Amino acid sequence: MFTGIIEELGTVLEAKRLQSKNYLRIQASLVLEGTKLGDSIAVNGVCLTVVSLDKSSFTVDVMPETYRKTTLEKLSPGDKVNLERAMSAQGRFGGHFVSGHVDSTGEILTIAREENAVLLEIGAPPSTMRYIVEKGSIAVEGISLTVAKVDEKSFWLSLIPHTYALTNLQYKRKGSQLNLETDMLAKYIEKFTLLNREVQPKRKLTLSYLQELGF
Repeated sequence: MFTGIIEELGTVLEAKRLQSKNYLRIQASLVLEGTKLGDSIAVNGVCLTVVSLDKSSFTVDVMPETYRKTTLEKLSPGDKVNLERAMSAQGRFGGHFVSGHVDSTGEILTIAREENAVLLEIGAPPSTMRYIVEKGSIAVEGISLTVAKVDEKSFWLSLIPHTYALTNLQYKRKGSQLNLETDMLAKYIEKFTLLNREVQPKRKLTLSYLQELGF
C-alpha cells in the first residue's frame, strides 16, 4: 500500500527487455534507506518488487503484463521516475490509498498555467473516466492528486509548484503518456452496490442505503 506522496526522483540506469528477463535498474538514495530484498517500491505509480540493490541503486523485475498496462516500457536510461516506498505502520498518511496497480494510461492533452498553478488536461479511456469525479483523488504517475474538473473524455489537475518541481511531471509534454490509478474506494462501492442490487434490485442508491452497506 502506498500514499501517493513521492519521496524522491530516481534515474533509470538500465531498462532491459530480454526474452528471459525484463528488468529496470534505478539510481536512488532516500528510498534505499531500510529497503531490503523483496520490499515493494512504486515506480511511476507501479508497485514493483526489489530483487537486488546496492548502495546507490535497486533493480526490479517487470512482467510483460506490466509493460502492456503501463508506461514502463517507454523508459530509457537517464529518464526520471517517481519513487515511493510502501507505507510503514508508523508512517503518516498524507495522500490517499494507492495500491500501485495501474488502471490505464492517459495522455496529456493540454499544459497551461494559472498564476502559480500548472494545469494539466489528461485524456483517459471510458473504463477509467467512470471512476473519476470532481474534487476526488487520483494517482497520476504515482502522485496523489485532486481532480479539479471532469469532462466527458478528460480531466484536469491543478498542480502546486512544490508537486511540479519535485516529481517527473516537470519533464512531461503534450502527448506524454501517464500511469493512472483511480480511487479504489469508488471501485468497491460500485462492486458492493451491484452485488446488492442483484438481491434487492428495487433499492435506490441513497445515503441511508450506503450506510447500510457499511460506507
